[in-house]
Amino acid sequence: MTLQGKTIVVTGASSGIGSEVARLARFHGARVIGMDRNDPMVSLDGFVRVDMADPASIDRAAGELPQKIDALVNCAGVSGLADRDVVARVNYLGLRHLTESLVGALKGGAVVNVASILGYDWPQRLDAHKALAATESFAQGADWLAANPVPQETCYQYFKEALIVWTKKRGYELFMQHDIRMNAVAPGPVMTPILGEFVQMLGEERVAADAANIKRPAIPDEIAPPVIFLCSDAARWVAGISLPVDGGIDALYT
Repeated sequence: MTLQGKTIVVTGASSGIGSEVARLARFHGARVIGMDRNDPMVSLDGFVRVDMADPASIDRAAGELPQKIDALVNCAGVSGLADRDVVARVNYLGLRHLTESLVGALKGGAVVNVASILGYDWPQRLDAHKALAATESFAQGADWLAANPVPQETCYQYFKEALIVWTKKRGYELFMQHDIRMNAVAPGPVMTPILGEFVQMLGEERVAADAANIKRPAIPDEIAPPVIFLCSDAARWVAGISLPVDGGIDALYT
């Protein structure tokens, strides 16, 4: 598997999974451009500062990217401790806005969205997620959410569910119309700087119950290789999937 000569854009490249994806992509020969609010902590071939909650910032940042991109990896995200509006903007609306703005540059390439195993209940809210996916812009999506408010306590899970549904629905269209392969990976707990926030978000009782059924949290370099695979030509016939990368948690709840 090689990414030699490919240009890959990674959001959230300054920490956690995004940082490890950027490092591994460069190891496999890619030219990597990071996007983040914060300064990068790894070597990159380019860096564009962006606020993924702000469509104007996203538009400006997209204009600084190359006209040909081989893969976009959407790693940027916030935990459910952030205000639900921020979670919606960063984890879904902003991610979608950036991706759609780069469709022309990505033709023949790949998109990988970092979802979560906490999005496993998406079939229970499929109609709502399809309705949100059908909105055509950041502003229209925000208006839909204003009319259909999401509870703060479950907003993280909700928007990861919504991301999985959008990845599947839009992924099919992008593959058929533009030869763009869009997929998601769905990690379980990962040892990143915001892991502690997830413990607070879910509650110690839930975390203790889950911990008894899994080996341990992942480390970022266990999530990055499947992401790199989905960016590579080896995954040229994989489109519209959500791949659990969770140490068996998805199997546990089946």
